[in-house]
Amino acid sequence: MAQDEFRNEVTTDEKSDVLEELGRRQSPDCPALYSNSGPPDGGRQAWATAFGSFLIQFCGYGYLNSFGVYQDFYTRIYLTNQPPSTISWIGALGFFLTASVTLISGRLYDRGCFYHLVIVGSLLQSLSLFALSFAKPGQFYMIFVLQGVLSGLGVGLTFGPSMAVISQHFSKRRTLVMAVVAAGSPLGGITHSIMLNRLLNGTVGFAGGVRASAGLVSALLLIACLSMRTRALPIPTTSFSKVARKCSREVPFILMTAGITLSQIGFFFPTYYLQLDSIKHGIDVQFSFYLVAILNAASAVGRCTAGIIAGYTGLLNLTIASITACSVIILSMIALNNIFGAVAIGIAYGYVAGTYISLLVPLVAILTPDLSELGARMGICFTFTAFGALLTGALLSSQYRWLIPSLFSGIICLVGSLVLVVMRLIMHQEK
Repeated sequence: MAQDEFRNEVTTDEKSDVLEELGRRQSPDCPALYSNSGPPDGGRQAWATAFGSFLIQFCGYGYLNSFGVYQDFYTRIYLTNQPPSTISWIGALGFFLTASVTLISGRLYDRGCFYHLVIVGSLLQSLSLFALSFAKPGQFYMIFVLQGVLSGLGVGLTFGPSMAVISQHFSKRRTLVMAVVAAGSPLGGITHSIMLNRLLNGTVGFAGGVRASAGLVSALLLIACLSMRTRALPIPTTSFSKVARKCSREVPFILMTAGITLSQIGFFFPTYYLQLDSIKHGIDVQFSFYLVAILNAASAVGRCTAGIIAGYTGLLNLTIASITACSVIILSMIALNNIFGAVAIGIAYGYVAGTYISLLVPLVAILTPDLSELGARMGICFTFTAFGALLTGALLSSQYRWLIPSLFSGIICLVGSLVLVVMRLIMHQEK
């Protein structure tokens, strides 16, 4: 039973085991290379695939993590005819599609469509960014479709498969490799946020800046597609409808999904609004441009250390603690009024947010008795939790009254952690 397994500590090695199961779910019908042997744990093809997966994370979630730069630029300069809450739907939809599309991309990956997914997804993200550069000031719906819908779909198609394919190539070294690949997301957030701030707010302007950014992303995605290769390892497939019925009868799984969904509603508030919040409170504009980069740098540290800490505290305990810390830091944004406070919030929130994000897949895994069902359970859970991201920042009006949205985001995040506490108590009683 999953409840009995809860007593086991989840470490970084266990997270890699989770992803190994995903990596093996490749159909025998796939035209890719097919092997019944174990992962080679190295070699040119393996390291090239790891490098390509790193670039996918760098360009995918890494670009989404820099949306705070666009939020600030759109609000102050480019989409002044729209309130901040409306503009935030662009980034929120991107995060929503990235998470929810894994329900589709995961099943297609199981059927051997890895190359189709990464090529189509890369093209979609690249072309949508180039098309975005032609948007004019005030054209909200064009920007919404290109950056929110099309780019989000592109990232969603590449994210899951690029993570799963790594475990086809590594066994003993997979802990190190997965840590490096996962770090691509925050490192991309650092690079893209600094680059976009310099281009959009400098002499280059929106059109030239977005094209330069799209050119970089396109070049890196091309290298990624040329680098990655699969080693198809067969595994019996599990009926998705059967897994869905089992999940609907498991109280811990339902509570976990509900807790994460509630937390996601407020989770992205600092990512979207920290830069804009600091500028509106009179903090130096040039310095504020680096706050998103600072947040992502701290997130990279949090992701890399979460597995080590979880080995001592326990997975669910650390998840609850990190969500609670996120809620407290979000509430502290109410008092933001100087550079030191902005830096402190960026570092602290980036670290605990990175810790929280890195624990989601193992948290689903610990509630999965049969790891052959993990891909389906991840898709079910993340599809529901993706809806939480859609509501981020919806309460911020054009008058920039920060009290209500900060309170709402912090409290709803805290409520999510309390739901996980209830889940923890139920699992403890069922031991």
